Amino acid sequence: MNDEEILAERFEAHRTHLRAVAYRMLGSLSEADDAVQDAWLRASRAGTDGVENLGGWLTTIVARVSLDVLRSRTSRREDPLDVHVPDPVISGADGLDPEHEVLLADSVGLALLVVLDTLPPAERLAFVLHDMFAVPFDDIAPIVDRSPAATRQLASRARRRVQGAAPAPDADRSRQREVVDAFMAAARGGDFDALVAVLDPDVLMRADTGTADGRVSRLIRGARQVAQQAVTFAAYAAFARPALVNGTPGIVTVPDGKLFSVMAFTVADGKVTEINLLADPDRLAGLRWEPRSD
Repeated sequence: MNDEEILAERFEAHRTHLRAVAYRMLGSLSEADDAVQDAWLRASRAGTDGVENLGGWLTTIVARVSLDVLRSRTSRREDPLDVHVPDPVISGADGLDPEHEVLLADSVGLALLVVLDTLPPAERLAFVLHDMFAVPFDDIAPIVDRSPAATRQLASRARRRVQGAAPAPDADRSRQREVVDAFMAAARGGDFDALVAVLDPDVLMRADTGTADGRVSRLIRGARQVAQQAVTFAAYAAFARPALVNGTPGIVTVPDGKLFSVMAFTVADGKVTEINLLADPDRLAGLRWEPRSD
């Protein structure tokens, strides 16, 4: 093997981890793959002379690439709170496959990714690298052009925002599944009152359908409003199947074997407090989903 082939082999050993870093940074599976590929090109050009910790070095490169993407994305926004439903990671209802287990090792739900998407780029990077991947502040500081102390403050501010905004789901996954199944049964039957009963009074539904500005989700608030929306789609509920969406119970709608929508739920205190719905055909077409025969 020559040096480039050796580096390529070692890079592949870190690819899944690097993709997990980029996904948490960007909330987009396609952009995460692009960031990892860009990191490979940069690493292969630079070479590894003097690199003692290859994994840490590659993580830094992916972080820099992701930071550039976030800054470009932020500069195009008119409102810093304009976010869309992140790309979901879909698995069968019976459990995650090994690749998804690595990608979602910290239970990165869509609701958390939505909150991360509202953070300034440097705050998001500091929080993701330190709190999710235990990267020391001394290593993060050069990426964001701050001192280690200032970088610590970035992560601290991000942590406060996340804790204040990201819903805290029930720990019991089986209980979450019961609530989501009750929602699915009520939607399938067009039972408005049963839908309201499983929804928190202040439930928030975020929906990306591809029919409006692709940068911003449609927001629906309140149990009765969300229940009405669910009843509207009762015809499609017949094609609903249980799934894991980012590691928690969710629903995929698959008419004629084609992925039509993905719903991620946050269940707290036995009620649905947040729903993230992706029904954008263009984005769904890029997701990996293999319908089960059962």
